[in-house]
Amino acid sequence: MRNGQVSKWLFTAFYLVSGCAAKPYAIEHSEQSMLGGSHRVCIVNHGWHTGFVVPGEAIKNSVPQLKNRFADAEYVEFGWGDKGFYQAKEITFGLAVQALFWSSESVIHVVSVPGDVQDYFSNSNIECFCLNNGDFASLLAFISNSFLRNEAGEVVPQEAGLYGDSQFYAGIGDYYLMNTCNQWTAKGLQSAGFEISTTFKLTAGSIMDYLNSQPANLPNRCDDITTSGEHK
Repeated sequence: MRNGQVSKWLFTAFYLVSGCAAKPYAIEHSEQSMLGGSHRVCIVNHGWHTGFVVPGEAIKNSVPQLKNRFADAEYVEFGWGDKGFYQAKEITFGLAVQALFWSSESVIHVVSVPGDVQDYFSNSNIECFCLNNGDFASLLAFISNSFLRNEAGEVVPQEAGLYGDSQFYAGIGDYYLMNTCNQWTAKGLQSAGFEISTTFKLTAGSIMDYLNSQPANLPNRCDDITTSGEHK
Protein backbone atom coordinates (compact mmCIF):
# COMPACT_ATOMS: atom_id res chain seq x y z
CA MET A 1 0.00 0.00 0.00
CA ARG A 2 2.79 2.39 0.95
CA ASN A 3 4.63 1.75 -2.32
CA GLY A 4 1.44 2.43 -4.22
CA GLN A 5 0.92 5.72 -2.40
CA VAL A 6 4.51 6.78 -3.05
CA SER A 7 4.19 5.93 -6.74
CA LYS A 8 0.93 7.89 -6.98
CA TRP A 9 2.55 10.89 -5.26
CA LEU A 10 5.57 10.79 -7.57
CA PHE A 11 3.32 10.48 -10.62
CA THR A 12 1.27 13.51 -9.50
CA ALA A 13 4.37 15.54 -8.63
CA PHE A 14 5.91 14.74 -12.01
CA TYR A 15 2.96 16.16 -13.91
CA LEU A 16 2.60 19.17 -11.64
CA VAL A 17 6.24 20.05 -12.14
CA SER A 18 6.14 19.37 -15.87
CA GLY A 19 3.26 21.79 -16.26
CA CYS A 20 5.11 24.70 -14.64
CA ALA A 21 7.13 27.13 -16.71
CA ALA A 22 10.67 27.61 -15.42
CA LYS A 23 13.42 30.10 -16.14
CA PRO A 24 14.89 30.77 -18.63
CA TYR A 25 11.53 31.47 -20.28
CA ALA A 26 10.92 31.01 -23.98
CA ILE A 27 10.23 34.19 -25.94
CA GLU A 28 6.57 34.36 -26.96
CA HIS A 29 5.75 35.29 -30.54
CA SER A 30 3.12 37.93 -31.23
CA GLU A 31 2.57 36.66 -34.76
CA GLN A 32 2.96 33.43 -36.71
CA SER A 33 6.53 32.62 -37.65
CA MET A 34 7.73 31.60 -41.10
CA LEU A 35 10.93 29.58 -40.86
CA GLY A 36 13.52 30.50 -43.42
CA GLY A 37 15.72 33.55 -43.81
CA SER A 38 19.29 34.78 -43.97
CA HIS A 39 20.48 33.78 -40.46
CA ARG A 40 22.04 30.32 -40.14
CA VAL A 41 21.76 28.59 -36.76
CA CYS A 42 22.96 25.08 -35.82
CA ILE A 43 22.11 22.63 -33.05
CA VAL A 44 25.03 20.46 -31.90
CA ASN A 45 24.38 17.11 -30.21
CA HIS A 46 27.15 16.27 -27.72
CA GLY A 47 25.63 12.96 -26.69
CA TRP A 48 24.12 14.02 -23.39
CA HIS A 49 23.29 17.64 -24.11
CA THR A 50 22.63 20.00 -27.01
CA GLY A 51 23.70 23.55 -27.74
CA PHE A 52 23.07 26.41 -30.16
CA VAL A 53 25.71 27.74 -32.55
CA VAL A 54 24.99 31.25 -33.83
CA PRO A 55 26.94 33.88 -35.78
CA GLY A 56 29.41 35.54 -33.43
CA GLU A 57 28.85 39.17 -34.35
CA ALA A 58 25.11 39.00 -33.74
CA ILE A 59 25.30 37.49 -30.25
CA LYS A 60 28.14 39.81 -29.23
CA ASN A 61 25.81 42.70 -29.98
CA SER A 62 23.13 41.07 -27.79
CA VAL A 63 25.58 40.34 -24.95
CA PRO A 64 28.19 43.14 -25.21
CA GLN A 65 30.45 41.72 -22.48
CA LEU A 66 31.29 38.82 -24.80
CA LYS A 67 32.92 41.15 -27.34
CA ASN A 68 36.29 41.30 -25.61
CA ARG A 69 36.33 37.67 -24.45
CA PHE A 70 35.36 36.27 -27.87
CA ALA A 71 36.49 39.11 -30.13
CA ASP A 72 37.57 36.90 -33.04
CA ALA A 73 34.80 34.28 -32.85
CA GLU A 74 33.13 33.71 -36.21
CA TYR A 75 30.48 31.59 -34.49
CA VAL A 76 29.65 31.05 -30.83
CA GLU A 77 28.19 27.94 -29.18
CA PHE A 78 25.91 28.18 -26.15
CA GLY A 79 24.75 25.50 -23.74
CA TRP A 80 22.87 25.81 -20.42
CA GLY A 81 22.94 23.37 -17.50
CA ASP A 82 23.58 22.55 -13.86
CA LYS A 83 26.76 24.17 -12.49
CA GLY A 84 28.13 21.14 -10.64
CA PHE A 85 27.36 18.63 -13.36
CA TYR A 86 28.38 20.80 -16.31
CA GLN A 87 31.71 21.90 -14.84
CA ALA A 88 32.72 18.52 -13.44
CA LYS A 89 35.95 16.99 -14.71
CA GLU A 90 34.43 13.52 -14.30
CA ILE A 91 30.72 12.72 -14.54
CA THR A 92 29.39 10.46 -11.78
CA PHE A 93 25.98 9.00 -10.96
CA GLY A 94 25.89 11.09 -7.79
CA LEU A 95 26.42 14.31 -9.71
CA ALA A 96 23.68 13.38 -12.15
CA VAL A 97 21.17 12.70 -9.36
CA GLN A 98 22.14 15.89 -7.56
CA ALA A 99 21.67 17.92 -10.74
CA LEU A 100 18.19 16.49 -11.32
CA PHE A 101 16.87 16.84 -7.76
CA TRP A 102 19.09 19.22 -5.73
CA SER A 103 20.57 21.66 -8.21
CA SER A 104 21.20 25.12 -6.78
CA GLU A 105 22.83 27.04 -9.64
CA SER A 106 22.93 27.00 -13.41
CA VAL A 107 25.64 28.04 -15.86
CA ILE A 108 26.02 28.84 -19.53
CA HIS A 109 28.90 27.34 -21.49
CA VAL A 110 30.16 29.69 -24.23
CA VAL A 111 32.58 28.45 -26.90
CA SER A 112 34.33 30.31 -29.70
CA VAL A 113 33.89 28.41 -32.97
CA PRO A 114 36.48 29.47 -35.56
CA GLY A 115 35.58 28.85 -39.18
CA ASP A 116 33.26 26.08 -40.34
CA VAL A 117 30.85 24.71 -37.73
CA GLN A 118 30.75 21.24 -39.31
CA ASP A 119 34.55 20.97 -39.24
CA TYR A 120 34.86 22.17 -35.65
CA PHE A 121 32.27 19.66 -34.41
CA SER A 122 33.23 16.92 -36.87
CA ASN A 123 32.53 14.15 -34.31
CA SER A 124 29.08 15.47 -33.37
CA ASN A 125 25.64 15.24 -34.91
CA ILE A 126 24.64 18.69 -36.21
CA GLU A 127 21.38 20.07 -37.60
CA CYS A 128 21.29 23.55 -39.17
CA PHE A 129 18.45 25.79 -40.29
CA CYS A 130 17.80 29.38 -41.33
CA LEU A 131 15.78 32.05 -39.55
CA ASN A 132 14.27 35.33 -40.61
CA ASN A 133 15.13 38.57 -38.81
CA GLY A 134 12.33 38.39 -36.26
CA ASP A 135 12.80 34.74 -35.27
CA PHE A 136 16.57 35.17 -35.11
CA ALA A 137 16.19 38.20 -32.83
CA SER A 138 13.87 36.18 -30.57
CA LEU A 139 16.42 33.37 -30.30
CA LEU A 140 19.20 35.84 -29.47
CA ALA A 141 16.98 37.41 -26.81
CA PHE A 142 16.31 33.99 -25.28
CA ILE A 143 20.04 33.21 -25.11
CA SER A 144 20.82 36.67 -23.70
CA ASN A 145 18.07 36.31 -21.07
CA SER A 146 19.61 33.01 -19.94
CA PHE A 147 22.62 34.81 -18.45
CA LEU A 148 22.61 35.94 -14.82
CA ARG A 149 23.69 39.58 -14.56
CA ASN A 150 25.20 41.54 -11.69
CA GLU A 151 23.99 44.90 -10.38
CA ALA A 152 25.82 46.64 -13.23
CA GLY A 153 23.90 44.54 -15.75
CA GLU A 154 26.98 42.56 -16.78
CA VAL A 155 27.27 38.80 -17.24
CA VAL A 156 29.23 36.95 -14.55
CA PRO A 157 32.23 34.79 -15.64
CA GLN A 158 32.81 31.47 -13.86
CA GLU A 159 35.40 28.75 -14.56
CA ALA A 160 37.19 28.15 -17.83
CA GLY A 161 35.16 26.12 -20.32
CA LEU A 162 35.39 22.47 -21.31
CA TYR A 163 37.13 22.65 -24.69
CA GLY A 164 38.73 25.09 -27.10
CA ASP A 165 38.42 28.78 -26.36
CA SER A 166 35.52 28.64 -23.92
CA GLN A 167 34.16 30.08 -20.70
CA PHE A 168 31.41 29.34 -18.19
CA TYR A 169 29.08 32.13 -17.07
CA ALA A 170 26.46 32.24 -14.33
CA GLY A 171 23.00 31.40 -15.64
CA ILE A 172 19.45 32.05 -14.49
CA GLY A 173 16.96 29.38 -13.53
CA ASP A 174 17.31 26.07 -11.73
CA TYR A 175 18.22 22.80 -13.42
CA TYR A 176 16.01 19.87 -12.41
CA LEU A 177 14.23 16.86 -13.83
CA MET A 178 11.75 18.86 -15.90
CA ASN A 179 14.04 21.80 -16.70
CA THR A 180 17.13 20.25 -18.25
CA CYS A 181 19.78 21.40 -20.70
CA ASN A 182 17.86 19.86 -23.58
CA GLN A 183 14.62 21.50 -22.51
CA TRP A 184 16.57 24.76 -22.59
CA THR A 185 17.36 24.00 -26.23
CA ALA A 186 13.69 23.23 -26.87
CA LYS A 187 12.69 26.58 -25.37
CA GLY A 188 15.24 28.24 -27.63
CA LEU A 189 13.64 26.53 -30.62
CA GLN A 190 10.23 27.73 -29.41
CA SER A 191 11.64 31.24 -29.22
CA ALA A 192 12.89 30.87 -32.79
CA GLY A 193 9.41 30.04 -34.08
CA PHE A 194 9.38 26.23 -33.98
CA GLU A 195 6.19 24.54 -32.79
CA ILE A 196 7.86 22.26 -30.25
CA SER A 197 6.65 21.06 -26.85
CA THR A 198 9.37 21.21 -24.19
CA THR A 199 7.74 18.85 -21.67
CA PHE A 200 9.42 15.60 -22.68
CA LYS A 201 12.52 16.95 -24.44
CA LEU A 202 14.75 15.43 -21.75
CA THR A 203 17.51 14.02 -23.96
CA ALA A 204 19.71 15.23 -26.77
CA GLY A 205 18.21 12.53 -28.96
CA SER A 206 14.70 13.90 -28.45
CA ILE A 207 15.83 17.30 -29.76
CA MET A 208 17.53 15.83 -32.83
CA ASP A 209 14.58 13.53 -33.51
CA TYR A 210 12.28 16.55 -33.49
CA LEU A 211 14.46 18.41 -35.99
CA ASN A 212 14.73 15.34 -38.19
CA SER A 213 10.94 15.03 -38.18
CA GLN A 214 10.48 18.50 -39.67
CA PRO A 215 9.46 18.92 -43.31
CA ALA A 216 12.17 18.18 -45.84
CA ASN A 217 12.08 21.78 -47.03
CA LEU A 218 13.22 23.18 -43.66
CA PRO A 219 15.93 25.48 -45.03
CA ASN A 220 19.59 25.36 -44.05
CA ARG A 221 20.92 27.37 -46.99
CA CYS A 222 20.72 30.94 -45.86
CA ASP A 223 21.63 32.69 -49.08
CA ASP A 224 17.93 32.59 -50.01
CA ILE A 225 15.44 34.34 -47.72
CA THR A 226 12.57 32.21 -49.01
CA THR A 227 11.54 28.97 -47.30
CA SER A 228 13.04 26.84 -50.05
CA GLY A 229 16.15 24.78 -49.34
CA GLU A 230 17.41 21.37 -48.35
CA HIS A 231 17.21 20.03 -44.80
CA LYS A 232 20.31 18.12 -43.80
